[in-house]
Amino acid sequence: MKVINAIPGLGPDLSEQQVRNFLEISKLNLQIATIDSKGDPNIHPVWYLFENKKLYVATPKKSKKAQNALKHHLVYYSIDDEKIPYRGVKGKGTVNLLDDVKTNLVIGEKIILKYTGSLESDIGKFIIEQIKNGNETIMEITPKFYSAWSFGN
Repeated sequence: MKVINAIPGLGPDLSEQQVRNFLEISKLNLQIATIDSKGDPNIHPVWYLFENKKLYVATPKKSKKAQNALKHHLVYYSIDDEKIPYRGVKGKGTVNLLDDVKTNLVIGEKIILKYTGSLESDIGKFIIEQIKNGNETIMEITPKFYSAWSFGN
């Protein structure tokens, strides 16, 4: 995967492995950007999972981000840490909505565990129920590139 230094000359270049490590361990929100039917940008903060070189996001099937993603099959994303050393990853990726409830449950549970530490949280129970009822889907984002920065070592 191509990794671009987002701020050349300021901070070290990051390797693909460093980018993957950041995406795997970060509990920061992913900011996902889509384009609506009027051509206007929409940005949504979401929980995510990075696995198998892909980003996964749970969202209601009827949400704006899901509908926009279905229309264009393209999103931009950014995950950035506001704490020193400032670092982050952004990029563009193709997106598909996953239809298989069993697959969506497995991914959804991993996302919930990552951010809440338990499947027993109110929001976790709600998301799982929505997936089981077919109201929630998983957006699978395949990054085209990473644009990364780090102001530390």
